[in-house]
Amino acid sequence: MSPGERRDLIQPDHPKLNLSAQCRALNISRSTLYYRPLPASAETLSLMKAIDKLFTKYPFFGSRQIAVSLARDGIRVGRHRVRRLMRLMGLEAVYKRPKTSQPHPAHPIFPYLLKGMEITRPNQVWCSDITFIPVSRGYLYLVAIMDWATRKVLSWRVSNSEPCPPLVRGQWRAHADFCVDALNEAIGKYGPPEIMNTDQGSQFTGSDWITTLTDAGVRVSMDGRGRYLDNMLASPACGSSSGSGAPSNTRPFTCKTSPTASQPSA
Repeated sequence: MSPGERRDLIQPDHPKLNLSAQCRALNISRSTLYYRPLPASAETLSLMKAIDKLFTKYPFFGSRQIAVSLARDGIRVGRHRVRRLMRLMGLEAVYKRPKTSQPHPAHPIFPYLLKGMEITRPNQVWCSDITFIPVSRGYLYLVAIMDWATRKVLSWRVSNSEPCPPLVRGQWRAHADFCVDALNEAIGKYGPPEIMNTDQGSQFTGSDWITTLTDAGVRVSMDGRGRYLDNMLASPACGSSSGSGAPSNTRPFTCKTSPTASQPSA
């Protein structure tokens, strides 16, 4: 039984046992009965914005490199604090390793369909990704739907998923409604694609997202092991919004071989 579950068993009005006796019996500290989590301070929010800005520019930076870069900018902060805040914001350096995506245990996972495929025309393959946007008192979520071949941002949505502040671990999870709204807008404007490719995040494996795609006749593709770079295609569109408030379209390109090995044409 976790400490939180044991704490829930405390009965302040117990007729025979006072609070101290109950805490001793349940092996928890009495001080935990009075603890209330505090919202993040302005200094912490400012530091998180600086970390997010660096990570958007250098997604391969870990906590050590970010701490060093912050020090060069005059922000003295320990590496362990940077690591804790990155974990709180859900930021992880992009590099190849086993089990880079942890799907929701109750959601179905679809196979990866893009291996060896030549992506040469609009509406052949779409992709989507989610990122954070720093604001004055916390963070927002941004989702972008992008055409893989043209790199055009087809639609996007911003969500102030509750809560922003206070920042409490385990509560930074975006709901899926705004993702589905963006998907419906893209399909309404441009028609359905042949394939939609995403990672295995819970927003993209939930029933609302999957049902919208299957009802439109779209084949669902999800990144798995070895496809850790695929979502970087949508990341520039999301990252470009950090300073301007909206994703920007980038120049078109044609994928000649494997999607993850392609580069924009000159």
